Amino acid sequence: MNVADLVVDGFGRIREVVHQAVDGLSGDLLVARPGPDANSISWLVWHLARVQDDHVAGVAGTEQIWTGQDWHRRFGLPFPPADIGYGHRSEDVAAVRITEPDLLTGYYDAVHEHTLGWIAGLSGSDLGRVVDEHWDPPVTLGVRLVSVLADDLQHAGQAAYVRGLLED
Repeated sequence: MNVADLVVDGFGRIREVVHQAVDGLSGDLLVARPGPDANSISWLVWHLARVQDDHVAGVAGTEQIWTGQDWHRRFGLPFPPADIGYGHRSEDVAAVRITEPDLLTGYYDAVHEHTLGWIAGLSGSDLGRVVDEHWDPPVTLGVRLVSVLADDLQHAGQAAYVRGLLED
């Protein structure tokens, strides 16, 4: 197994959990919040896809799928196109009322395919490249990819957990 295979496997696990959390849900369950300030499945999946899209496009030097394929218009959210959900308050979470499972998974799948296409060309020597000098120590490509994988997998797991709560 090479580096690209390892990272592809990690992102594939996120995709599986995203689909398990979203597929077949009603719009009401997608936007339901198990507590007054809790995140909905819609927000969690939208956010994890936005983080992956933003961060992978940043290190790959490509345009984000969100803006490049007009997903931001299809979603019609009341946020600037660059918004990825970081720092959202309860009111912002409530504004993400995506009631179509296919819209959520469609965007996520487009981001996933872009991610895999870019990862295919990675080698072990690429992982040490500094991609963000705003931190001390500077962030390498390997650290950024692990960060996205960890963050996305946590949010996908949260979405699956919320589904379990709501369906119970």
